[in-house]
Amino acid sequence: MEFYDGPRPDLDQIRQRILQKKVDYARYNFARVQNDLLRTFFDLAQEFDALHDFFRICVTVPLEFLDVETNLYIVDEENGTLELICSSLHGIDIGQPDPPAHIHLSDEPYESKDSYVVPIKRKMVSSPLSNGPEQNVIMGMFEIQPVARLSPEDRFFFTKYSNRIGYNLHNRMIGRQNVLHLKFINNLVHDIEHNVLAPNIYFKHLFNRLKKKIAGLDRLEQSINKVEKTGDTHCEDMESMVSSVQELHQDLFDIHHDLQSHHANYSLSLESLLRRDHFRMGHFVLRPTSCHIEKDIIVPQLEYYQSRFKSRGVTIDQPKDMQGEEFPIMVDVGLLSQVYDNLFSNAVKYAEEITFHGNPKKTMAYGREVLKGYFDTGKDGVKFNVFTTGPQLDELERKKIFSDGYRGVNVHLQPGTGHGLAFVKQVIEIHGGRVGCEVTDQGNNLYFILPLPATEDV
Repeated sequence: MEFYDGPRPDLDQIRQRILQKKVDYARYNFARVQNDLLRTFFDLAQEFDALHDFFRICVTVPLEFLDVETNLYIVDEENGTLELICSSLHGIDIGQPDPPAHIHLSDEPYESKDSYVVPIKRKMVSSPLSNGPEQNVIMGMFEIQPVARLSPEDRFFFTKYSNRIGYNLHNRMIGRQNVLHLKFINNLVHDIEHNVLAPNIYFKHLFNRLKKKIAGLDRLEQSINKVEKTGDTHCEDMESMVSSVQELHQDLFDIHHDLQSHHANYSLSLESLLRRDHFRMGHFVLRPTSCHIEKDIIVPQLEYYQSRFKSRGVTIDQPKDMQGEEFPIMVDVGLLSQVYDNLFSNAVKYAEEITFHGNPKKTMAYGREVLKGYFDTGKDGVKFNVFTTGPQLDELERKKIFSDGYRGVNVHLQPGTGHGLAFVKQVIEIHGGRVGCEVTDQGNNLYFILPLPATEDV
């Protein structure tokens, strides 16, 4: 069994690090209460797994041992600003995450008002036992109050305490990222199963159709050989053969078209879901390009599903004005194609016949509408709809339908994992959009809303 996952330091290197730590701790000369504080912090940091409990430990341990109030500020990775995460006075649910004016990022401790503020750092090194260059990364700031209660030794101690917070927090965040990474890859396997492996079975269906037509060609060849032997080119068999040639020609043309369409869709699925960046980053990595949603995404998917809609007796209601009024929008064409693939797949399985104005109706419809000022930022939104006739979903189902693993009461014996709409939600949300489900007098409408850049001319 292999236990090593990096460079293998020799025993002399380890011994040198131990001796260095021994010298360091002798130099620190922490008071007993400070050593007890550190031991308590380390013990509880291992005892409690939840991140919010760790934050509480960071601010509560100094309060109990040294009778000082503390505030923990963490850098938001998305925008690089500090947020008040936890306070010994107010706990986790602070309500006002923005730090006061005297709190700011600093590579060195500083004193401000009645506070001593220390940076929370982690070290970026090639190996804990290597001699490579170290680079400090500031993860946040730790505020201690009142400053008058802190001796020079206390101030030095809190720089070391903040380093311990940074070390533990970094390891927890790495562990959390690894869990999320594994969860994403696990979900991606489900996506690949639905969008890659299942469609691969359709190739077998097309090849079986092709095999039957080849068998028809064999029979036709036998009939032609028979006519050649008799020399009777005006017989009834000749007329039948001409008709068979025409029929085979059309059938082979249709199969070739289906193969091309299926191959294009299958290749797009492979490219979209098996990108190296997805696996490396642990989340979907967008490759946005300008496209026309109906022409570049909906129509190819519709051609792919048209025969299945037809076999289920589902008519397709296409909007008359969408293509004529369509405008370009920036999206990841491959991933959004998979969104429509999932929505059309659901429509094939779950569209049901209703009676409308006295007539039977089993329909799938799609469309688009612009929502002015829909998003909180004032941006316009574009709502894309996929509607199917059938019994209306109740409010609880509409809320749960995009949850991973959830399958509605109308699934009957239809195959599925309940992951398709969760995939839709994930892709739309990384585009900055929202998903939803609403009922109409004829059935249910699944929709998603994407932000429309202000530069788009609609």
